[in-house]
Amino acid sequence: MSRVLHRGRLLHFVDDPEKGLEDSYQYFSDGGLLIDNGHVVTVDHAEQLLKSLPAATPVQVHENALLVPGFIDTHIHYPQMDIIGAHGEQLLEWLDKYVFPTEAKFADFEYAQTVARRFLAELLRNGTTTALVFGTVHPQSVDAFFTEAEARNLRMIAGKVMMDRNAPDNLRDTAETSYSESKALIERWHERGRLRYAVTPRFAPTSTPEQLKAAGRLLHEYPGVHLHTHMSENLNEVAWVEELFPHLDHYLHSYDEAGLLGRRSVFAHCVHLNEAEWQRMAETQSNIAFCPTSNLFLGSGLFPLAKAQSCGIHVGLGTDIGAGTSFSILETMDEAYKIQQLQGHSLSPFKSFFLATLGGARTLDLESHIGNFLPGKEADFLVLDLAATPLLEERMKHCDDLFETLFVLSTLGDDRCVRESWIMGQCQHRRDQPESCDAAVASATPQTDYSETGPTGA
Repeated sequence: MSRVLHRGRLLHFVDDPEKGLEDSYQYFSDGGLLIDNGHVVTVDHAEQLLKSLPAATPVQVHENALLVPGFIDTHIHYPQMDIIGAHGEQLLEWLDKYVFPTEAKFADFEYAQTVARRFLAELLRNGTTTALVFGTVHPQSVDAFFTEAEARNLRMIAGKVMMDRNAPDNLRDTAETSYSESKALIERWHERGRLRYAVTPRFAPTSTPEQLKAAGRLLHEYPGVHLHTHMSENLNEVAWVEELFPHLDHYLHSYDEAGLLGRRSVFAHCVHLNEAEWQRMAETQSNIAFCPTSNLFLGSGLFPLAKAQSCGIHVGLGTDIGAGTSFSILETMDEAYKIQQLQGHSLSPFKSFFLATLGGARTLDLESHIGNFLPGKEADFLVLDLAATPLLEERMKHCDDLFETLFVLSTLGDDRCVRESWIMGQCQHRRDQPESCDAAVASATPQTDYSETGPTGA
């Protein structure tokens, strides 16, 4: 039978807690999540659902756990997973010393596919079921990533980096080749199954105005695709943009002039925006990926979440691997809380879990597909173990309400809390029995030639 009832504690959000906490979420201390053919049928009190279901309906009971929608990572670099924890630099120096040499390896399709396979397994182990992902300048890096994501039926968004200046020769394209290669990738992958494409200029300093305009052409010609880039992460970066674009009013203007702002545009970081930039982001319904561990690790600054909220800008959480130091969205929540504390703003755990689920879905314009347990949504969800460690188990005994339970989970939790990750109603990660739902799927090489020597570019 395709219809299955999952029973346990259940939490999901139907709106932003900032708009009114009581109406923003549904919590069932003994709930039932009914799934059929990979989609949510309904969520309700388990007792009520059991009365209405045929006696033969399979029921999976999840003891001492909390079921939540899958976590959504709104900014991450899959090619950088092997340089996590690279010591001692700020953004611009870090790119030159660590990132560019690593990304050069992704000219090899088979290498990229191997990393993509490990990357996706790590996402699922940490409970991330959807992500907005940077590739490299090489089209084969995107083909490798989407090949692996498609094999797992994951809802992922990714794109080829566009970068035609201020980078090593072996990592530069041109305005025209970045346009033509991105166009071919869009036509091959966008909305193929659960996949979407993101036009991906790395950031304004590594793209000429001509290349940014080429990115804008792609958004105009393919209005369903996304835009993914960085902005105002580091003060030296902001100063560099002012030198490169002296005729513009501010950093955001370099993207605005090229037609890159809009409902499906996600700008990572946005730590140092001025008032005009905040207002323009709001006017264009552009979105922000808040990347706490990365901002702290590179010494970039403290993201003003309260300001974004006051402007009505959609914000999601991003791990920003590899400047970020953890794949875990739970650990990312922990650092987000601390960053807000340093600014005199107390981040509620309800808001944190909203940002990780429905808030992330809104940021990526995916709310009609994922983010909560409303009927018809795709059944990507997690089983979070409330006793994953001895410390967590003991601490949970002293939690008097849901607020405290969520806060403890978001401050003491990590990948060990993810007991199971379910994709479209199928288990793809089970912490204690990984062999019972092995996510490694044999993948076929896409039928694409990149050079006379074949898809590896070797």
